[in-house]
Amino acid sequence: MKYKLEWKYKLKGTEGTIFTSDWLDGELALQIGEDLERSGKTSEVIYHDERGTTWITKEMKKLLEEIEEDPHDLTIYFDGGFNKKTFQAGLGAVIYFKQGKKKYRIRSNELFDEIENNSEAEYAAMYYTVNMLEEMGVHHMTCEFKGDAQGVLMQLKGEWPCYEENLNRWLDRIEEKLKSLKVDAKFTPIPRTENKEADKLATQALEGKMINSKMQII
Repeated sequence: MKYKLEWKYKLKGTEGTIFTSDWLDGELALQIGEDLERSGKTSEVIYHDERGTTWITKEMKKLLEEIEEDPHDLTIYFDGGFNKKTFQAGLGAVIYFKQGKKKYRIRSNELFDEIENNSEAEYAAMYYTVNMLEEMGVHHMTCEFKGDAQGVLMQLKGEWPCYEENLNRWLDRIEEKLKSLKVDAKFTPIPRTENKEADKLATQALEGKMINSKMQII
């Protein structure tokens, strides 16, 4: 979740001027907000989250303490590969997140049967990542999904129509799962060159090389 600061800066003899920050990580936003209040030249420091909720400094500090041990600041990469001879899909997912004061990366893949084509493999991969979030205990969080399957992401955004009945069923499953987790999902199409980790995992699944790892990163 990102936060935007808003505060009033007062010069002597003036009513004050309202300033706003860029979108910031929660810890940095709180640090800046507390520093502004200590300066004595600001008042009415407000924190806005991406959902439109507002907080004062005391509330913001309590919020961050509550969510610190939950996975947060999640960015998810996904990709699906397809073997037209076996009608199998290789699903790849990479999840970057914070927990406590540390950063982690999860890499995972899966082999999925009875897939019709490469397009369906991409939808299955997206659904796979959402199920991974459920297993991680993610809820009430902002998550950014990145992939080179532009059709999947633009349809989830509601900007492109989907005419294929089987793909619409995948979309319904994905949207239902996101809703149940209370996830505020952001969908970002990226070039294939920026999705190499997930692509490799999908390929490895088709080759029978199964990966499931979690590591701390710097």
